[in-house]
Order: sequence, then structure tokens, then C-alpha cells
Amino acid sequence: MQGSSPSGRPEGQHDHHDEHDHHGHHGDDDSHDDHDGHGHGSHDDHEGHDHDSHDDHDGHDHSSHDDHEGHDHGGHDHAHELRLTSRRSLLVALTLISTYMVAEVVGGVLSGSLALIADAGHMLTDAAAIVMALVAMWIAEKEASIERTFGYQRAEVLAALANTFALWLIAGWILFEAYHRTFTEEVEINGLPVLLVGMGGLIINIIVAWILHRSSQHSMNVEGAFQHVLADLMGSVGVVISAIFVMTLEWYVVDPILSVLIAGLIVWSSRHLMATVLQVLLEGVPRHIDVYSLCSDIEEVEGVTIIHDVHVWTITSGSEAFTAHVLVDPTFSGPQINKILERIQGITHDKYGIDHVTIQVEQSVANCREDHHVGHLEFTSRPSAA
Repeated sequence: MQGSSPSGRPEGQHDHHDEHDHHGHHGDDDSHDDHDGHGHGSHDDHEGHDHDSHDDHDGHDHSSHDDHEGHDHGGHDHAHELRLTSRRSLLVALTLISTYMVAEVVGGVLSGSLALIADAGHMLTDAAAIVMALVAMWIAEKEASIERTFGYQRAEVLAALANTFALWLIAGWILFEAYHRTFTEEVEINGLPVLLVGMGGLIINIIVAWILHRSSQHSMNVEGAFQHVLADLMGSVGVVISAIFVMTLEWYVVDPILSVLIAGLIVWSSRHLMATVLQVLLEGVPRHIDVYSLCSDIEEVEGVTIIHDVHVWTITSGSEAFTAHVLVDPTFSGPQINKILERIQGITHDKYGIDHVTIQVEQSVANCREDHHVGHLEFTSRPSAA
């Protein structure tokens, strides 16, 4: 997971913001008359000011939300469409896995094959992961309330986290079983039933993985279920290879060796999902959004002096939020400010795909008491001072 600067921007991209030097980031710029005594590295002037005095802000905050309504509805419709597609994929996958799982249990009982019943157990974990994803999706669609203004959208993120932990537990169990079979007991394997089980499971898992793959690119919740199926698919490949070696060369040691490799692959393939989940839960900047470019684009809008107190985060998969304070030239008013807001909302939505945008317009910093979150501006001013 990428580190972040005090501005919430991943480390390693500070120099990309040097272009801001000509946007009015120095306190001695003529466009910063209102910023006298208000350096970017120090905001002591904000302390002690009463929030009751916000005459300069009247009408601006509401217009910033009203102008954005069209973007919000479009974003919600798109997110809802993706969720419907994901739900259909999960339901089809659950049907296929459950059907094959029942068939394996019946076949295992009738034939006395432990391998069949064991593989049915693997299928059961896949089915449980898909059910968890579906339940989380249903919870996430519950309406927002006064107690939970974002609703329950993070339920999908928590389901992805739970599925990742479950994958790591399965990997640990595989390692334990591999050690147990190698050093503590001798196990004879009947190659033909194992081969048949592996081939059947491999075919089903390939189909299910293909169904879930597209939706997993848009939802970390679905990706959690997809990773379970992928792990089972790798297990089926291992079963087939192991059965072939047992039937042809009677190399029983191949089974635990392949099991260890599969456990490692499970952990390796799920690491990205865990990193993504933690990035969301820690309210980090979405990886596809360059905050420096975003701020630069907004400061290019005519009438904007500087943007500060910037926050960008992910609510759930496909739903990003952005808040900021925008200092506007004091000579601008009324319709001109509304036009600035429209331009900013167009930039954030059309270029960066952010649907939930809140802008606080300011024409004076006298009544601002928030931590302005401008460590990156402080950084760019140091080289020029030297």
C-alpha cells in the first residue's frame, strides 16, 4: 500500500506538484492580498475566529450541492447498474457451485470416496463466500439514515475483508495438512477418483471464475468471492497433477508439495485485495486519482485563487467522495461564483469520475478554523526559499 503525505497524497509524487508554483501558492503573490499573514505552512491566523461570522459564505455552500445533483444521480444509477450485474453473476456462480457440491457429496457417499467429500468441502467454502458477498450487497442497498448518512455501503468492504481473512485461514490449514501428511503419517491415494474429482472441479471453477471475473474488477466484494473460487481452481489443478503422478509413478509426495505451492499462491493472489480494503478503511486516496493534478486543474479555473483542506476517499467500490475549500477572488460574486462551481464539478466528475463532491467557497480566510491540510504547499515553497 502506498504511503501518503500530510495532504493525503501517496508519497513519491511531491515533485509533480511543483507546477503549482505559478498558481499562487506563495504568500507574496499579488493575487493573495487576502492571504497576508496567512502562510501555507502556518494557520495560526485561523485560531480563535468565531464560526458565527460567515457572511462571506452565504449562498455558496448550498449552490455547490444543488449544482451537483445531476452528477450524483448519474453516479448512483451507474453504481446501481454495476451492483445488479454483480448480483446476477454471484447468483449464477452460487447455483453452479452448489449443484456440483451436492453431486459430489452424493457421489462420495455412494462410492465411499473421501476425495469427493473433501472437494465438496472446498466447494462449500466457495458457496459461503458468495453468500457472504450477496448478503453484504443486500445490506449495502439499505437506505441512509440520520445515524448513518452514508448508509451501509461499507458492508461490502467488510465482506471483502472477511473473505480475505478466510482465504488466509484456508492457506494456513493447507500448510498444516501438508506437514501432517509428509512427516506424521503415511497416506495412500487412489489416483482415479481423485483425478475425476479434480477434473470436474476444475471445469466448474473455470466457468465460475469466468463469470465472476468481470464484476470483480468493479467490486472488491465480488473480488473476495472471486479469490475464493480462484483458490479452489488452483486446488483443482493441483489435484489433477497430483493424481497423474500418483497413477503413473506412485509419487505420493507430490500431493503435499503442490499443496504448499497452492497455499502460497492463495496468499499471494489475495494480497492486492487486502491492500485495497485497507486503503478504503483508512480513507486513503483512491489509487486512480492524482490529487496534485486534480488541485492543479481546479486552480486553473478563472477566479480560483487556491484550493485547500482537500480530502479524497472511497466510500465503497465505484463510489468516491471529494471535499475542499476553494478561495475565490473577492471581485467575483453571484453568477460568477456559480459558474466557478459548475466548472469545478465538471472537472471532478468528468475527468476524475468523482460523483460525491462538496465545495466550500471562501472569499476570505478570516473565519476559517479548519486544519487546512496544506503540507504539500509547504513542501513546494521550501526549494524556492532556499
